[in-house]
Amino acid sequence: MTVSPASPLAGATLHRHPATSAEAAASPHARNPGTPLNLDGVEAARVNLSAAERRAATLSTRRSVKKDAQAAWLLKAVTCIDLTTLNGDDTPGKVERLCAKARHPVRSDLLAALGMADRGLTAGAVCVYHRYVATAVEALEGSGIPVAAVSTGFPAGLSPFDLRLKEIEASVAAGAAEIDIVITRAHVLRGEWQALYDEVAAFRQACGDAHMKAILGTGDIATLRNVAKASMVAMMAGADFIKTSTGKEKVNATLPVSLAMVRCIRSYREATGHIVGYKPAGGISTAKDALAYLILMKEELGRDWLEPSLFRFGASSLLTDIERQLEHHVTGHYSAAHRHPMS
Repeated sequence: MTVSPASPLAGATLHRHPATSAEAAASPHARNPGTPLNLDGVEAARVNLSAAERRAATLSTRRSVKKDAQAAWLLKAVTCIDLTTLNGDDTPGKVERLCAKARHPVRSDLLAALGMADRGLTAGAVCVYHRYVATAVEALEGSGIPVAAVSTGFPAGLSPFDLRLKEIEASVAAGAAEIDIVITRAHVLRGEWQALYDEVAAFRQACGDAHMKAILGTGDIATLRNVAKASMVAMMAGADFIKTSTGKEKVNATLPVSLAMVRCIRSYREATGHIVGYKPAGGISTAKDALAYLILMKEELGRDWLEPSLFRFGASSLLTDIERQLEHHVTGHYSAAHRHPMS
């Protein structure tokens, strides 16, 4: 499988979004400042579908992670979960309970049995609609856990452009440290790369110091080549993370799509030196799924992409299955899901 040549952004030296010194001090790596749009690099993106599917199939079938090693990998996965509630029946109480779970994502007796009682294990973030940003910020005060807000007319991204910008600004003002924006999928389907670049760059500008995750809606944009092109444009425009899905599409995160996106991240880093994170979201609900994604990140991008600063799962039900697997590791028995309530 190939995703663009090694230097699709050769000659791109201008930075649209220089990081502040405060941002550099707070992060283990510099934020992606973006580059000018390089249409030659975008059009050069290629993905071999058959090769991508074959490679993805090997991630969980040719590797075995068992016993203590599996427990360690699953605990790492917990730290990379964006606990998420994006439903019509959300309430302040539900969000507060989710935040309590983010503070203590694994039962204390299991952590004690695993020798992790004093490690301060938490989820990666809590992700909510703008309406509940302030609620989540208050509930997480002092924990160091960031609040992520979905924005820009989530999930379709079709509200008026000025309202999408104002929504970002309102969530940042309410305390969101991360903003998950959705792109206009029509720009991808019509090959309108300048329009997509301008849109994402404007969203990044509105985010200010808040990190921006660009949701591509991969289930809606038809082909892996479109996924690769959209990934490159979003990174050129300054995305801190690229993310597969809203979780509301018919098809959400898949391993072949993820492989295409992480190889774009690798190509972009090789060409520019800039580092971008990755977030698969939607449809990742089992510990086995989580292990496959962690293996993908480790093998394709390296150890740094096993940290929440560069990798997140968009999920909630995933945590329940991980806890069940950890309890099985400790006791030898599987427990019912209600023993591991989410909220």
